[in-house]
Amino acid sequence: MPANKLELHDITRTYDGAVVVDGLSLTLAPGEVTCLLGPSGCGKSTTLRIAAGVDRQTSGSVLIDGHVVSDETGHMPPELRKIGLMFQDFALFPHLDVERNVGFGLHGSRADKKARVVDLLHKVELEGYAHKYPHQLSGGEQQRVALARALAPKPQVMLMDEPFSGLDDRLRDDVRDATLELLKAENTAVLMVTHEPEEAMRMADRIALMRNGKIVQAGAPYNMYNAPVDRQAAGFFSDINVIEGTVTNALTETPFGQFLTPGMVDGTQVEIIIRPQHLKLDFDRNGRGPNPTVSDGVPARGKVKRARYLGHQSLVEFTMDYDRSILMVLVPGVFLPNVDTAMWLSMRRDRCFLFKK
Repeated sequence: MPANKLELHDITRTYDGAVVVDGLSLTLAPGEVTCLLGPSGCGKSTTLRIAAGVDRQTSGSVLIDGHVVSDETGHMPPELRKIGLMFQDFALFPHLDVERNVGFGLHGSRADKKARVVDLLHKVELEGYAHKYPHQLSGGEQQRVALARALAPKPQVMLMDEPFSGLDDRLRDDVRDATLELLKAENTAVLMVTHEPEEAMRMADRIALMRNGKIVQAGAPYNMYNAPVDRQAAGFFSDINVIEGTVTNALTETPFGQFLTPGMVDGTQVEIIIRPQHLKLDFDRNGRGPNPTVSDGVPARGKVKRARYLGHQSLVEFTMDYDRSILMVLVPGVFLPNVDTAMWLSMRRDRCFLFKK
C-alpha cells in the first residue's frame, strides 16, 4: 500500500433530504494533483470537507493509507488525519509573525521546529520574512506562508479549496507554479477544488469533473479536453459550436455537407460539437484554401456578425447562409473583418464530437 494515499468510496451526503454528493468514489496517489472541477453548487467543496473530516458523509467511507478514517461506524477528527488544509482566505493568525504562523502546531524540540520552518521559508522563497506580520505581506506572500504552514507538519494529503482565487491573474500563475513544484517535491497527494478549467488544466495530473453531486468524467487533462463525455463536458473547457441535425441513413445534414453518424437510427436528434479554433476560414470564391484536405469537408458560406480582438487572437462570429445559425471562429492575431463580409468556412471533421441530443 503506497504512502500518502486518499480514497473516497461511494460517498453520499444529503442535507434535509437533498442529495449534495451522490455515490462519489475517488482515489488520490502520492505526488499526484487531482482537481475537482465543476460549477458552483455541484458538491466539490462538500466532498473536500468530507475528506478533511470537518463534514461527515451520510454513507460511504474515507480511507488514508488503506486505513478507514470515516464510515458509518466511526469518524476520526480532522486534527488526527495528517491532512493539510488551504482555503481562499489563507486564515493566517494576524497576531503571529511568519515564523510562528508556519510553526504553529508543530511538535518536537525547538531546534527541530526551527529547522523545519527555515527549510520551508527557503522553499517558498520567503527567507528574511520570518519576523514580518501578515498585514505587511502581499497577497502572494500570504498565500506562500499559508502553503508553508499547511506543509509544516508533513501531511499525507493536502486539500485545497480554490486557494488562488484571491490573487490577480499575473501573480496567480507564478504562485500556482511555485506551489505545484513544492507539493510535488514533498510527494503529497493533493485534492484541489476549482471552478476554473484553465486552473485545473494547468495544475492537475488528473481532473474529476463534477455535476449534480456526481463525477461525470475523470482523467488526464489531455483526455478530458479531447474526449469529452458529453456536450456539457466539452463546453466546460472552452467555447463550442453546436450544429444540430437529424439522422437519416446514418448521415446528418449540416452546413458543411453530410456528416457520417454511424450506429444511430433514423430520426435520432444529434449534436455535432466543434470548438471555434477548429473551424477554418477560406477566402476564395470556391471556398477552398490553398491546401484543402478531405477532413475539411464541404465549405459553407457565412457573413460576419461580429469580430472581437482578444489580445492574442480574434473571435469572429458568422451567420451561416445554410440555416442562419451562428458559428464562432478563433483566428490567431488581429483579424477584424467588417460586419456582413461574406466568407467561407470549413470544418475539421476529425476534431468534431458527436452526441445524441
